[in-house]
Amino acid sequence: MVDVETIRKVALSLPEVTEEPHFEKTSFRVNKKIFATMVSEHNRATVKLSPAEQDIFCTFDSTVIFPVPNKWGKQGWTHINLQTVKEEMINEIIKAAYCEIAPKHLAALVSFE
Repeated sequence: MVDVETIRKVALSLPEVTEEPHFEKTSFRVNKKIFATMVSEHNRATVKLSPAEQDIFCTFDSTVIFPVPNKWGKQGWTHINLQTVKEEMINEIIKAAYCEIAPKHLAALVSFE
């Protein structure tokens, strides 16, 4: 299980990220654009991925990572079940979402392990 503090730590470690409220959620933004949100009481995070990345991550296990079930999902928004996702995977997913939204010069600073 991944807790909200792990999500926060990973997201805020990326260049120029801010944490702000977004309705009843916590959002993480770069350049004022949201790349991830989380709702701790639902044990869920939601990230913005490219369609290719969404396909790759969702093939892992559709009970762990799955597209938002509406038009937002078709735009790359993807839910993550924090109770079942592995910490190593959450690092990669958050970084991928950041790189999808961040300006190219900031995305180039992110290293994937």
